[in-house]
Amino acid sequence: MSKFHTMKFGKVYPMYVQKAERKGRTKAEVDAVIEWLTGFDLAGIERQISDDNDFATFFAQAPAFNPNAELIKGVVCGVRVENITEPVEQKVRFLDKLVDELAKGKAMGKILREP
Repeated sequence: MSKFHTMKFGKVYPMYVQKAERKGRTKAEVDAVIEWLTGFDLAGIERQISDDNDFATFFAQAPAFNPNAELIKGVVCGVRVENITEPVEQKVRFLDKLVDELAKGKAMGKILREP
């Protein structure tokens, strides 16, 4: 089991929001990225935080993990996300990559892999 299984979603979520807001993006955009990837709406995100769930539980309880997540490519923390074989770690890195793209000013349509 990797460290990603036991990391608390509620501890990382505010860092995602801060990263986005420092670059002129919004909490609502972070929430939209999370909803696209996992299917969690705002109430679901808040429930994951209040339940103090780790990432393994967060992704296990995701209502609808987006099949287009496989379109997410690139490097996060020196690791190519599409090459990660551990499922929870890959999903965490997918989310990291989406938040990175948001913070870098990429258009929402491109972040959400719209055709």
